[in-house]
Amino acid sequence: MATTPRTFSHIGLSVPDLEAAVTFYSEVLGFYVVMEPSEAVEDDSAIGVMCTDVFGPGWGSLRIAHLSTADGIGIEIFEFPGNYAPEDKLEHKRHGTFHFAVQDPDVEGVTQRIVEAGGRQRMPIREYFPGSKPYRMVYVEDPFGIVFEICSHSYDLTYSAGAYV
Repeated sequence: MATTPRTFSHIGLSVPDLEAAVTFYSEVLGFYVVMEPSEAVEDDSAIGVMCTDVFGPGWGSLRIAHLSTADGIGIEIFEFPGNYAPEDKLEHKRHGTFHFAVQDPDVEGVTQRIVEAGGRQRMPIREYFPGSKPYRMVYVEDPFGIVFEICSHSYDLTYSAGAYV
């Protein structure tokens, strides 16, 4: 029996300033705010117990907000007490997630808005098929050092053509 592909639900991001992150992701990238910033505490509530399962006893409290992309993918943003910034170097060889991607046909415009909002452009905007197809991409950072990619076209459309051939 073949395994059916799953849909992507959400990604969790850790930031130093929850309100600033909600503003950035909603105003710069246009994500919908589906749950305003709130606090979760270590207690016997459903969310308290779930967080203890994930973080272990003694986690104390956290702040959280939920956003959504136009196609319903969740962006779960956390602010943990004692959080710290990532090192400037992208740890691409470290196991685990090192970026996510957002699709926007105006790669140049959204990159400019990211930089104007305090983010960073990590590389020049590049074409997958220079001179033949308009598929473009760029790696950027939000104002908190979280690395992500902006792609001009869908993942399946870009890579089904054999982008590295």
